[in-house]
Amino acid sequence: MQSIWKLQTEQANPKHADLDVGSTHDLLQAMNEADQTVPTAVAKVLPVVERAVDLIVGRLQQGGRLIYIGAGTSGRLGVLDAAECPPTFSTPPGQVLGLIAGGRDAMFEAVEEAEDSHASARADLETLKLAASDVVVGITASGRTPYVIGGLEYARTVGSATVAVSCNVQAEASRHADVPIEVATGPEVLSGSTRLKAGTAEKLVLNMLSTASMFRLGKVYHNLMVDMRVTNEKLSERAKRIVMVTAAVDYQTAEQVLADANGYVKAAILMAKTGVDRATAEARLAAAGGFLRIALGETTDTAPESGTRKA
Repeated sequence: MQSIWKLQTEQANPKHADLDVGSTHDLLQAMNEADQTVPTAVAKVLPVVERAVDLIVGRLQQGGRLIYIGAGTSGRLGVLDAAECPPTFSTPPGQVLGLIAGGRDAMFEAVEEAEDSHASARADLETLKLAASDVVVGITASGRTPYVIGGLEYARTVGSATVAVSCNVQAEASRHADVPIEVATGPEVLSGSTRLKAGTAEKLVLNMLSTASMFRLGKVYHNLMVDMRVTNEKLSERAKRIVMVTAAVDYQTAEQVLADANGYVKAAILMAKTGVDRATAEARLAAAGGFLRIALGETTDTAPESGTRKA
């Protein structure tokens, strides 16, 4: 295994050596400047991220699952991304999952020793009945976390697709992945604290993996969350606004058609734009594989017009 002392994420940057005696302003400015390098580092690996998205989409279309595994900050970011998919995209229960070394308790309290176990990752994935149709995304800033590597190794024996997200080049985890994503974020302002730049880079990459995959699966219309779950007042108002914009109807009409569609935004849009009933709208969406554009018979890339009118 690669020595931790050779990892860029563990190096101390001489530029930041005296921040402990500097002003608060100097410290914050240094952190802000360091953070600005992260999107640039991510931009350099976009072609590899694209490969990962294509891989994920292919497995999800086969009925497989997207499973994140990680330890510490990396694991928490994976769990966070997985938890956001059901409300944002109405993903089926269990389609996107996050595993963290140490289990649920590790989300709220550090269980640092848990990351050193290869075997526990296998056990966690066995509990999920990992299958060849699934894709496992291992997240490890260092690129050498045993829990993640153990999970990737087991996934490959099952035939699952594998992706590794690391923040060091030539990461060990990359050797165990079909698609290795290496974002070279370099030394941290606080040496070795990979919840900073490395964590930010991981979050950006995970945002891309899940969001781009959901775009490709038809869960977005133009750039709108038409597959979101309406579970509170804020989301209810957002759904009405989406129907108003996409179908060019007024607030009252959007409210009524959403009620008629039982909160199913895609169906509500189709009903408002075409005048069909809920059963017909849902049948058309099913026939279109959930793609609203196809159900509407649209072939252009024109954005929806703003404005209101009666349906």
